Amino acid sequence: MLKIEHISTYYGNIQALKDISISVSEGEIITLIGANGAGKSTTLMSLCGIVPVRSGKITFDGQDITTMTPDKIVSLGISQVPEGRRIFPLLSVKENLDMGAFLRNDKEGIKRDIEYIYTLFPRLAERRNQQGGTLSGGEQQMLAISRALMAKPRLLLLDEPSLGLAPLIVQQIFEIIKKVNEENKTTVFLVEQNANMALKIAHRGYVLETGKITMTDNADKLLSNEDVKKAYLGI
Repeated sequence: MLKIEHISTYYGNIQALKDISISVSEGEIITLIGANGAGKSTTLMSLCGIVPVRSGKITFDGQDITTMTPDKIVSLGISQVPEGRRIFPLLSVKENLDMGAFLRNDKEGIKRDIEYIYTLFPRLAERRNQQGGTLSGGEQQMLAISRALMAKPRLLLLDEPSLGLAPLIVQQIFEIIKKVNEENKTTVFLVEQNANMALKIAHRGYVLETGKITMTDNADKLLSNEDVKKAYLGI
């Protein structure tokens, strides 16, 4: 479904991504793990057209999206849940969800999907008329994921969904990610510092170090890899 081929990305003269290649097949959960500053978020920003790619190629369903604008990329079926959540704080929960469905015009489908979101996250149903900025960090993360799902993406990009959240909320968020993948057949590209949680729900994983892919394997094999254990799992 998605192919990132030998891309390099720069911030000014500083090279953030160095000739990286990643593939994602339909129906998979892929995770990209690495230390803070390794280039994980830059990978998603490059994929979304927010940070321009200096060299290499990105294709989605065989279509070259390397130089496409972010809005066009979203219209193809790719939605991102950004790091730090970035919800609309002055809009209500319901209005945030409506914004996620901005490109859609199937009113009945939108209504059904909002109800589905409320079954995934009952807390959001309770707070549907509450301003997004007044929610807790965990509730805002639920809302950010839900807003992205309202676009009915074929590929869901998640940037550090566990960041700053209590362990119990993190567990709930990851269970929902797995459920969305299994029930909706939504393909997931997960960028995450919590390597242990990410690899437990992923099918395959990539390790990114200082802008380079240094390792890739099935998630269970990466979980048992001694180098990964020492560097990312604290074992």
